[in-house]
Amino acid sequence: MRKIKEILRLRNELNLTERQIAAAVSLSQSAINGCLKRFKDSGLSWSEAAQQPEAELEAALYRHTARKPARKRRQPDFAAIDEELRTHRHTTLRLLWEEYRETEPKGYSYSRFCFLYEAWKEATDVVLRQDHKGGEKLFVDWAGATIPVYDRRSGAIHQASLFVAVLGASSYTYAEATWSQTSEDWIGAHVRAFTHIKGVPQIVVPDNTKTGVLKPCRYDPDLNPAYREMAEHYAVGVVPARVRKPRDKAKVEAGVQVAQRWIVAALRHRRFYSLAEVNQAIAELLEKLNHRPFRHRKGSRWSLFLELDLAALRPLPQMPFEYAVWTKATVNIDYHVQFDGSFYSVPYQLTRQSVELRATASTIEIFHRGERVASYIRSRRANSAVTIHEHRPKSHQAHLEWSPSRLIAWGEKTGPNTAMLFTRILESKPHPEMGYRSCLGLLRLGQRYSPERLEKAAGRALRTGACSYKSVKSILSRSLDLQSGDADGEQTRSGISHDNLRGSEYFA
Repeated sequence: MRKIKEILRLRNELNLTERQIAAAVSLSQSAINGCLKRFKDSGLSWSEAAQQPEAELEAALYRHTARKPARKRRQPDFAAIDEELRTHRHTTLRLLWEEYRETEPKGYSYSRFCFLYEAWKEATDVVLRQDHKGGEKLFVDWAGATIPVYDRRSGAIHQASLFVAVLGASSYTYAEATWSQTSEDWIGAHVRAFTHIKGVPQIVVPDNTKTGVLKPCRYDPDLNPAYREMAEHYAVGVVPARVRKPRDKAKVEAGVQVAQRWIVAALRHRRFYSLAEVNQAIAELLEKLNHRPFRHRKGSRWSLFLELDLAALRPLPQMPFEYAVWTKATVNIDYHVQFDGSFYSVPYQLTRQSVELRATASTIEIFHRGERVASYIRSRRANSAVTIHEHRPKSHQAHLEWSPSRLIAWGEKTGPNTAMLFTRILESKPHPEMGYRSCLGLLRLGQRYSPERLEKAAGRALRTGACSYKSVKSILSRSLDLQSGDADGEQTRSGISHDNLRGSEYFA
């Protein structure tokens, strides 16, 4: 609203000069001169002007200078234009403007069209202000910047990643450096963050990184199995931010920016030779950052953490989460699965079926359709096999029960000759297992011919040196074990007594 009445009052009541009036109302002297000239040309008196409202007085003095109304143009349908841009990935504003000019030849220029679209978008793109409750949400993400770590011997540089976690209510910040952005480092950083803040929030809000989310989905995201297991251990909900919606995790976006400015930038002139050195330096800078007073409000991140978050966080579980690697495997025909160079057995019924392995630093667990079927202490020996005897088929169990001592013990039940024959057979082979079948075959002969005959046949085989399955079988089939013998068991010859026969004495 113009300051017309004040200008006329200063002139007519106080008789000030135009320069003085200009200084009093903070306007230019030319504007004062124009206003007084218009008042004079209007024919109004000061008393009449003083009685009129400011708006009517302005209309009376400046009615002849009103601008000619601009020609009305058909406004583009910016809502439809925005929908086209979001629906069709190859659509451009230039193409939509050309289509607009085809229906409105005297419409806006391209630059004006773009300006009006951006103004419409800013007016409609309203941001929801998020009010976070104490201890409710922890926002987590990787920072874009990295920290170089040098090798003392080779001088090689490894870029360490920076993990950042920010509490929603207080903006209390935690950060640490990790060697990589793998699932193990990702989950380990969560565990250490919970330990640092001395509690567990209700919800963790990550980005859609592959270490946390296997398949991003706005309504039902598929979490990484190890990440889901960690969430179940701490009884915390994981609600990933929507894809390409950074405002869903604006807290950590701001926290990452702060961490990069006050941590990464502050360490740019320092040289580190281990990850422990980096994290020690980060811990010192975090202490300063969290205690730094806010610029536009009272307190600091630390004071708000004590006031809002600390008491609202849930207590930590008794044992911290132990990271586990989940992988899928197919059971081999020998009913074993391989992991990290070692082999672990499962029930033989699962041969050629798919199973899941959960491996920690100390244990190996095998699951089939969500049910655990085997558990082992993790083997660190390459190419070693860990087998549970009950996982084998009955036939395999029986075969493995064969041993030299056990076979000899079976032979002793038949008799000493049989036990000795088993010993001779096993000792004659390059490897005892090569004689197992011969010994088992002899035991079966005892079932066919009776243990007594087997014992006699074994004795005959020992005396003749024919220590084999075939020899004993031949003795039994030809009934040689039934022939009479001398005290030493040797067969005596049948002879004829006659006077004309000369005995051995004759030739002495």
